[in-house]
Amino acid sequence: MKVILSGGWTLGPVTPLLAIYEVVKEKYPTAEFVWVGTKNGPEKTLIERQGIKFVSFSAGKWRRYFSFVNIFDLFKILLGFFESLLFLRREKPNLCVSAGGFVSVPLHWAAKFKKIPTWIHQQDVRIGLANKLMAKSAKIITVALEENVKKFPVGKTFFLGNPVRQEILKGDKETARKMFGLSGAKPVLFATGGGTGSENVNMLVADAAEELKYVCEIIHLSGRERDHEKLEEIASKNSHYKTYNFFTEEMKHAYIIADLVISRGGFGTLTELSVLKKPAIIIPIPGHQEENVALLAKSGAVVLVDERVETGAGLAKLVKDILEDKEKMESMKNKLAGLIIIAKKENILDIFEKARA
Repeated sequence: MKVILSGGWTLGPVTPLLAIYEVVKEKYPTAEFVWVGTKNGPEKTLIERQGIKFVSFSAGKWRRYFSFVNIFDLFKILLGFFESLLFLRREKPNLCVSAGGFVSVPLHWAAKFKKIPTWIHQQDVRIGLANKLMAKSAKIITVALEENVKKFPVGKTFFLGNPVRQEILKGDKETARKMFGLSGAKPVLFATGGGTGSENVNMLVADAAEELKYVCEIIHLSGRERDHEKLEEIASKNSHYKTYNFFTEEMKHAYIIADLVISRGGFGTLTELSVLKKPAIIIPIPGHQEENVALLAKSGAVVLVDERVETGAGLAKLVKDILEDKEKMESMKNKLAGLIIIAKKENILDIFEKARA
């Protein structure tokens, strides 16, 4: 049996598929997996560390506004479709699975043409354009939020919850202390701007760092594609602040040691924070991530920060206030864990069998 997983450019479409991979691989140890990703995204390193064969295709992103770039990207999509046809002819998979991402669109269209079943998973509150484009040709559609079932075709759409990698739960605090050079004398703040990083989040954390010198130790995952010069300068002058540009195995250890997390508002990240029961300050990308975070913030499960108006000083004060309020931190953990439904292993396998049948 061979399964094609696809998605990339950011790690949003990647993490739930890795969770599905873990479950299926455990049930079918001899199953083969191939990952189709982007040429320049951060996913390649993460996927290959899992021992999964990685290939990249041309990927064009269709923008929902007028842009001349759409013309060039249309040709990329067409090229990706023909690359996909040749790839599927060679690999002869039993199933293609995606959680979004534009690299998946021509692949799933080609799979439909070749009569290969496909399964797409929708995480976010707002339906992504890639999933909208793949929905008609999909054999099975699953959603992380029950309210989104009605937004897809009846009869082939199922509420699953969001899959979470078991690997992310295997962090060790003592390993983390050694790995990140932590003293253990102060609480730990883990700040991340998502798989590709965020310049806005980086600058907010950097500006807050010196004001948090006597409050906490900071692990800052800044993103491979971002400017690190200022961050490294701050780190050289402040022993409580550590900056890194990319994590693979380190991620689970950063999570487990963190008393408080600052992150973007992708649904995969929110799900991981939920299952790990971590209080979090969420700085969503304006747009679809704000919709992900709105309900959680209203319920007191997370603290929402708007990057367009927040300052480093304001963020530092917020971090200090939360870390000093143990009751609030406990409440945030429990509320977040109660609001996001984690996909059960048996349900993932049931959907997998339906999809490949």
